[in-house]
Amino acid sequence: MATTSSMFMYSLTIQPPTSVTQAILGQFAGTKEQQIVTASGSRLTIHRPDPTQGKISIILSQDVFGIIRTLAAFRLAGSSKDFIIIGSDSGRITIVEYMPARNRFNRLHLETFGKSGIRRVIPGQYLAVDPKGRACLIASAEKNKLVYVLNRNAQAELTISSPLEAHKPQTLVFALVGLDVGYENPIFAVLEVDYTECDQDPTGQAFEEVEKSLVYYELDLGLNHVVRKWSDPVDRTASMLLQVPGGSDGPSGVLVCGIDNITYRHSNQDAFRVPIPRRRGVTENPERKRCITAGVMHRMRGAFFFLLQSEDGDLFKVTIDMVEDDGGQPTGEVKKLKIKYFDTVPIASTLCILKSGFLFVASETGNHHFYQFEKLGDDDNEAEFDSDSFPADPTEPYTPAYFHPRGSENVNLVESIDSMNPQLDCKVANLTDEDAPQIYSICGSGARSSFRTLKHGLEVNDIVDSELPSVPAAVWTTKITRNDEFDAYIVLSFDNGTLVLSIGETVEEVTDTGFLSSASTLAVQQLGEDALIQVHPKGIRHIRADRRVNEWPVPQHRSIVAATTNERQVAVALSSGEIVYFEMDSDGSLAEYDEKREMSGTVTCLSLGEVPEGRVRSQYLAVGCDDSTVRILSLDPESTLENKSVQALTSAPSALSIMAMPDSTSGGSTLYLHIGLYSGVYLRTVLDEVTGELSDTRTRFLGPKPAKLFRVSVKGEPAVLALSSRSWLGYSDPQTKNFMLTPLSYVPLEWGSNFSSEQCTEGMVGIQGQNLRIFSIEKLGSNLLQESIPLAYTPRKFVRHPEYPLFYTVESDNNTLSIATKQQLLNDKTVVNGDGVVLPPEEFGYPRAQGHWASCIHVVDPVTAKATLQQIDLTDNEAATTIAAVSFASQSDETFLVVGTGKDVTVSPRSFSAGFIYIYRFLEDGKELEFIHKTKTEQPPSALLAFQGRLIAGIGNELRIYDLGLKQLLRKCQTQVVPNLVVGLQTQGSRIIVSDVQESIVYVVYKHQENRLIPFVDDVVARWTTCTTMVDYETVAGGDKFGNLWLLRCPQKASEEADEDGSGAHLVHERQYLQGAPNRLALMCHFYPQDIPTSLQKTQLVAGGRDVLVWTGLQGTLGILVPFVSREDVDFFQTLEQHLRGEEAPMAGRDHLIYRSYYVPVKGMIDGDLCERYSLLANDKKQMIAGELDRSVREIERKISDMRTRVAY
Repeated sequence: MATTSSMFMYSLTIQPPTSVTQAILGQFAGTKEQQIVTASGSRLTIHRPDPTQGKISIILSQDVFGIIRTLAAFRLAGSSKDFIIIGSDSGRITIVEYMPARNRFNRLHLETFGKSGIRRVIPGQYLAVDPKGRACLIASAEKNKLVYVLNRNAQAELTISSPLEAHKPQTLVFALVGLDVGYENPIFAVLEVDYTECDQDPTGQAFEEVEKSLVYYELDLGLNHVVRKWSDPVDRTASMLLQVPGGSDGPSGVLVCGIDNITYRHSNQDAFRVPIPRRRGVTENPERKRCITAGVMHRMRGAFFFLLQSEDGDLFKVTIDMVEDDGGQPTGEVKKLKIKYFDTVPIASTLCILKSGFLFVASETGNHHFYQFEKLGDDDNEAEFDSDSFPADPTEPYTPAYFHPRGSENVNLVESIDSMNPQLDCKVANLTDEDAPQIYSICGSGARSSFRTLKHGLEVNDIVDSELPSVPAAVWTTKITRNDEFDAYIVLSFDNGTLVLSIGETVEEVTDTGFLSSASTLAVQQLGEDALIQVHPKGIRHIRADRRVNEWPVPQHRSIVAATTNERQVAVALSSGEIVYFEMDSDGSLAEYDEKREMSGTVTCLSLGEVPEGRVRSQYLAVGCDDSTVRILSLDPESTLENKSVQALTSAPSALSIMAMPDSTSGGSTLYLHIGLYSGVYLRTVLDEVTGELSDTRTRFLGPKPAKLFRVSVKGEPAVLALSSRSWLGYSDPQTKNFMLTPLSYVPLEWGSNFSSEQCTEGMVGIQGQNLRIFSIEKLGSNLLQESIPLAYTPRKFVRHPEYPLFYTVESDNNTLSIATKQQLLNDKTVVNGDGVVLPPEEFGYPRAQGHWASCIHVVDPVTAKATLQQIDLTDNEAATTIAAVSFASQSDETFLVVGTGKDVTVSPRSFSAGFIYIYRFLEDGKELEFIHKTKTEQPPSALLAFQGRLIAGIGNELRIYDLGLKQLLRKCQTQVVPNLVVGLQTQGSRIIVSDVQESIVYVVYKHQENRLIPFVDDVVARWTTCTTMVDYETVAGGDKFGNLWLLRCPQKASEEADEDGSGAHLVHERQYLQGAPNRLALMCHFYPQDIPTSLQKTQLVAGGRDVLVWTGLQGTLGILVPFVSREDVDFFQTLEQHLRGEEAPMAGRDHLIYRSYYVPVKGMIDGDLCERYSLLANDKKQMIAGELDRSVREIERKISDMRTRVAY
């Protein structure tokens, strides 16, 4: 990358893509438990299904910096562990194993076979494995197939042979699967078309007659080569193969799935065929043929079955009956094929059946589903169709099979996993007046689409919420003896007293505990083996197990202002600024240290760390004073209360906590001092366990209230609960062990403490006003919370009301019956009983019909009602395309909603009969829309925008300015500015940025005196623009449909000339350059994030953060681009990125620099996702890179984490 670039951005992913392109099942950890591995774009993720709770959790997710095209699981004979084979765009085959001990993927083999990139003749598109794990076949879409033999050597390590070729030129591959042949030579079945004759025949006759064949390739293990063993023509529509069990379990062979047929084929058996049953109903077209889009085979003891899914989402159960011999044993010869309706689930890209009785559906769009099998559909009265009734040749006439869809009976949904794929538009706005803005997006397709609100926070599970007699100041929980598993008491401190509640089946007040109830409490602790301690302003109460009470009174005219305790030590600060320190003797009594330590100012807070395992005391005491300092005092018997180090702060400390937490830098656990300030700032600093020095301070702003800190534990790990105007949790990320600080999606609390009882083993107790709340935190994996509002059809665009927290979406679905047509069919008098049942579309989809559109406009309230408030359906086969809120100057600046629609639209090739622009008025503070009028246009409007009190519309390749009239819109001005089709508009001042569907962007200036639109600068590269946003007056950021992000800047001179006063004649007469505008845009930054950007905007994501560019991708990705401020940072991250490219090379073998430069060389961009892999490196590699950069490891990690935490999550 040329360092001469004047602009640099840092690219980060906030939410990785959620669409799953493929999922595989296997015992990847080497235990009995099955895991699911999924591929999403460039991410490989391993999930752990928990059959006891019916939940799925992510164990590990890793970016492989390459496109994962295909995955396969295989296991060597006799082993108990599955390996993963990855086919990617690197031109290499990769074999990876999952290491459960280190929670990492480990690459075992990387074999190069061709060029990188996704090409027609480079293998990687198809991958199949022999069921016994002896070989794998990797194939390209055309010509090339390679077989690798897999084996193990004397050390029991996996080995891979050099590739054996099975190439056949001018052959297209449609599907590929490994045959189950037991331990005979491995055979792979392939669906192929040979197009040699089509190529040479100009009449097209050969294309009409071309045959699709099922071909068997046999790997001869003895001779070590591959032969084409058997070939037979199959139905021309066939597109999918499924392996049938062989050996002792079944007849072997394959199921070939095509349009309206499923056929069993094998080299030594007859063909058996069943059609795919069609839905029966008034709204269904009885002639429409279905095809199979996904399928899975599952074997049980002595039996097997298939679940196949049609494009409606219906699952069919397919079984094979075999001929039996005289003894009633199956012979391996097929008798018939049977099919019956099973259930309906969302359309899947992959189906997985787990041995524990669950079904995982990786949905094509919307949330992924995890089902539990209730029964296997054997005993229901569904009609079963078998191959005896249907001819084996699909060209012969037959009667189609029909069924009535119904609600789920065989599977039961236990968990829905959030997925925002496809994500079509997004806006960042703060509608709830919180510290940080929320992200609002529209995603999904058809009836499963939704409007989602994303908030930064952790999900909190509320257990108890009860009101107290008055407002408490603090709360603690305590055990009675050291070995108790659960807490026994909740101690509440009020201004004038203390209340003790016992924890049991119910929580009730107790009075005989030995606690002083007439004074407020400062600290409660279980001390030693079986004693309790209570610190109150006038002294310390030491309550022994036999209820004897020892009281240490405070010296006269003084009181205790701060206290800290652990199980062996107590330290208190007096109002005179003295610190008194106690330690527990061998007999269990508290011994006061002789000297008191005077501090310079008033002590505001104290902290003792926990006693480390195997020690008798915590080494250090942290003391915070109102002179804005924190001092570390030694508690060593030789140097008790001596000053070890001091740290100056920006404001007085309000809370301190010394805690050991897991640490990614050292790999083990490190002692930290957490500091909360009165200004609402939180600091975390490393406390050296030997010298007591403080180093590596990281800060975060929590909110305007003073910060309070409490030690809690979540998922068995220590964590810190930080309370300010919001509640935050500081914890170690389960995967990377990096420190995370995330707000809780919960009411703001004033005080908190750990809580453990039989009902809730790991929870927290907190105070909110006059209420006592008990809650727990279940998930630490995702720190973005989603709320979802269902929509009717696929959302296309949405817009926010300029004043109220409301959104307006336009939705449309192609080839779908509109509500009016559907109602007309249902009202038909000839409806047969049972055919008129309307099924819920969110489960069964809408009835399909060629050429029909269903479309509507929704008013969505995501804040108060959390629902859609109004639905306006469009009639006459119109489909909404775009939407804008425009205030018209001619109507005294009243804002109207403008919607663009197209009539009888065909998507490809593009055609339509007309376009319209609808105008709606806002009523009831925007909650209702009233139709005013509509204006006909020659083409459907593809972009609308408010511009200087009027409406600017992109209609075809023209730009038009409209004003609002009484009966329709009035055209004021029009110009043809782009070659093909306007797809986006942005504006500032008199400048309009117009994006073309395939010719990048054009800057247009509007000249008021002349009423003219003049294009003055355009681009050199033909970019297929999907979204744009203005970064400043000269610069625009955009994304294209090949998955690139870029920043373009207008030359300073051209920009100034365009804004000169006058008629703009100098722009019109300036010489055109290569049939375009007179000037050209300069490329500032370019990056390939590997998802198609669908929205871009400049905004802030955290309170007090800098402006960043937030982009969203079609597969559900959320990413940001952060501008660098200093040259020094750029150089640092550039060098770090360079080292990581070498040391942490991408797992699938793709070159990182070439990957990020897929279409255009990467420019002015640093890949933050790669930089963040630094913390996962081995310690020696970290040290080496740190040495090269001349920094410490901690310093590098702090810089990487600051880049993220200052601007995002």
